[in-house]
Amino acid sequence: MNVENEKTRYSDAELKEFKELLLDKLSSAKEELNSLATSLSSPNANGTDDTAGTYKTLEDGSATLEKEQINQLAARQKKFIEQLEAALVRIENKTYGICRETGKLIPKERLRAVPHTTLTMEAKLKQ
Repeated sequence: MNVENEKTRYSDAELKEFKELLLDKLSSAKEELNSLATSLSSPNANGTDDTAGTYKTLEDGSATLEKEQINQLAARQKKFIEQLEAALVRIENKTYGICRETGKLIPKERLRAVPHTTLTMEAKLKQ
């Protein structure tokens, strides 16, 4: 492809398509985060309060581990939400889809699969 004809940014229509995709993912991600937060704040729903004391210790350890895992998932989800929101800002700035390493346009297929990415596969593989 001739460098002069090579596209340097996505059109407004293309950006609109990506914005809808991002808003969709953002909505799902926030629902997931709310679900995780709810499961963290609700007491043990298994109703094991009346079981023998021997099992209580095991239950406490298991509950602690589960809470830690949910906290990790929630933290990951928050980071994902931040990345999606940052991608929406890039759409507003019309810099969305431009690789921050190479300056080239990130292929649509990659953006559809990972809409918050800031790197082409070429740049990602060099990391």
